[in-house]
Amino acid sequence: MASAEKRNRQAQKRRARNVQVRTSVKSAVKKVRDLVAKGDAAGARAALDEAVSALGKAASKGVLHRNAASRRIGRLMKATAAAK
Repeated sequence: MASAEKRNRQAQKRRARNVQVRTSVKSAVKKVRDLVAKGDAAGARAALDEAVSALGKAASKGVLHRNAASRRIGRLMKATAAAK
């Protein structure tokens, strides 16, 4: 069926886009966690802004659930606050 083939094409495009967004979120979060582990509080705060932005964008696009994004942001905030 043509409609099924079209749906499959759409799903593949969306999946590729979602994977890209999820990867960028993971990278941003990992960067913050690494800086916190090193004890670089100033660097962690700067990286935190990028991670929060990435998580917010992912949630608004529907890649992540908004509560899941909020939870991750909260945990990152808590970790960077403890690193001071």
